[in-house]
Amino acid sequence: MSTDSERKAEILDAAAALFASSGLRTSLQQIADACGILAGSLYHHFESKEAIFIALVERYQAELDEIAEKALEQGANPHPPDERIVALGTAIAGCAVRHRAALLLTLYEPPAGASAEMVRLVSRTPAAINAAMLTALKAARSSGHLRREVDLERLADRICQSMLHVGIGVSHRTRGGERIPAIKCRMLLKGLAVRAPDDARLDRSKARRAADEAIQSWDEVEVAGIDEKAARIRAVARSEFARRGIDLTTIRDVAAAAGMSTGAVYRLIESKDNLLPSILWPYVEKVAEGWNRIASSPSSPVEKLDALLWFNINVVSRFSEEYRIQSLGLQLSPPESPNLAWTFPAQLRQLKALVSEGLRARQLRIEKSVSLDIVARCVFALIFTPENIVRAGGVRDALHFDRDTFLRGAAIRS
Repeated sequence: MSTDSERKAEILDAAAALFASSGLRTSLQQIADACGILAGSLYHHFESKEAIFIALVERYQAELDEIAEKALEQGANPHPPDERIVALGTAIAGCAVRHRAALLLTLYEPPAGASAEMVRLVSRTPAAINAAMLTALKAARSSGHLRREVDLERLADRICQSMLHVGIGVSHRTRGGERIPAIKCRMLLKGLAVRAPDDARLDRSKARRAADEAIQSWDEVEVAGIDEKAARIRAVARSEFARRGIDLTTIRDVAAAAGMSTGAVYRLIESKDNLLPSILWPYVEKVAEGWNRIASSPSSPVEKLDALLWFNINVVSRFSEEYRIQSLGLQLSPPESPNLAWTFPAQLRQLKALVSEGLRARQLRIEKSVSLDIVARCVFALIFTPENIVRAGGVRDALHFDRDTFLRGAAIRS
């Protein structure tokens, strides 16, 4: 590698680390400082921050394609089918962790004024790894390992999304976090329930009734008297944050989308950090209330997990923008706010209690020698169904798919 190439790689590594830790609005001066060079020297290698974005995304996508290619080249791998699926999933998750900043860029629309090349790159779907995962799943079914009724294309997409999202949060940094990709894969393949639950019984559970009551409460009339201009700004900002991410959306962008001056927006909301809680807090309250109703219902652990799946599917369907903002944006670049964690700690405690109860009752099964904290984090990650799966077939179809994977497991039970 030439000296020039080495320096470019060094700059990209520094930029990726800064973007992942400090947010995508990190300046070129900060990147230059991290490399120990003058900003003018950095421009010798990259003419703009967008050029760095493009190089990072290209590097990330090239590695994903390489992982897919290697998986397909293996062909008749002697290892058991589930091990091949887990190995591929773990490789995808490792790539997502290494390229965290680039991954974030591909989850959102590019910033306003982005070049055509940037738009093309970030809109590219991870088709290669989805195809490789689908091939692995089809091989597993051909060998008699997976059930015929499970939609393999949807399962391949579900596993790949779940693996990529390992790179979004911070759970992989916790003790034992390196096992999270494999645990999540096996949860979808083997299911959490010791005995395959009956659909009719799950539909009649008290936990399901609690979930339905919480969902119905969303239709209650809101309190009148809200300032119309402030409400419009929040609605526009919610859409912009969901499309472009918190970091790369400015108040100027919000003002332009709302058809207002930047000064007028600032007079109403003061700052972006004030705007975020005003958008998300009503949503957070609804989610917390639903979880609390389900957790306190007199139902079995399996019934509660099923009700949480149903409730969260409806959350993703009804509040897709708020869900995207909180689940993706706040994990990466949260505002300086005492409400930073919001619902996550409480939800994690609820899941720990639920899983612990299920293990004592011998209704749930988990891998041995895995901490309850790691298991709860994996359950939390999988209990929210990806939006594209919810949209594709509707909420009831999404629940059926989740029951067939997360609860029952896609694999044939021995």
